Amino acid sequence: MDVIGVTGASGQLGGRIAARLAGRGQPLRLVVRDPARAPSLPGAGVAVASYQDPAALRQALDGVGTLLLVSATEAADRREQHAIAVDAAVAAGVARIVYTSFTGAAPDAAFTFARDHWYTEQHIRETGIGFTFLRDNLYMDLMPSLADDEGVIRGPAGDGRAGVVARDDIADAATAVLLDHAHDGATYDLTGPQALTMTEVAEEITRVTGREVVYQAETVEEAYASRARYGAPDWEVEGWVTSYTAIAEGELDLVTDAVATLAGHPPISFADHLAAGKG
Repeated sequence: MDVIGVTGASGQLGGRIAARLAGRGQPLRLVVRDPARAPSLPGAGVAVASYQDPAALRQALDGVGTLLLVSATEAADRREQHAIAVDAAVAAGVARIVYTSFTGAAPDAAFTFARDHWYTEQHIRETGIGFTFLRDNLYMDLMPSLADDEGVIRGPAGDGRAGVVARDDIADAATAVLLDHAHDGATYDLTGPQALTMTEVAEEITRVTGREVVYQAETVEEAYASRARYGAPDWEVEGWVTSYTAIAEGELDLVTDAVATLAGHPPISFADHLAAGKG
């Protein structure tokens, strides 16, 4: 049985996928920056490497057949980090990369972070390595955290919709893809069962959890102004704001059957996710 490498194995998504694979008896190589944070899983070896260290990555991936490349945390140089990781995988002899991309990935996507994903997809294609791209919609797990201390979700999303999806459903779908080479060359958009407006997101949080949350539409100019107090770099603030404008422009208004087809069960709804205490 080939070894599957998992980057970001100590994170929210990579950790979920690694646990599922281990539960299936799959030999794993967990690639992490901090070995103390690596999950303890049967059949899993741990290798220490970061996306900025090509030599360590190549060594970490030696003997790996399929690599789950979990996208790096947003950064000014994220495209470069991903390119280093892809090139290291190719150099190490990895046969296939399963990459966690994003819905609407394109060079001119409204959501600036989605552009990083498109460039990464293109780089993977250009290497000639086998691949599967999992284009995740916004995580429904993060929706409650969009509300500030006053219970207000602010942003220029207008009445646009997003097919928010649970990390657990992404993990189930990714596990199926990683264990079956029949998905080579495919691109899947992973969504929840409904595309919701931010008003509907706020209403569901209020209804299910009892926490009073409302959505307040902003103009783009107001969105930049309201986020200036965080003192974040320009590229990061632009990513925050354009996550909302992408919704307004319909880039995330998508519902597919990919989770049901791949995972073998329907994706959880936002209301049920909240009711289960996962939001």
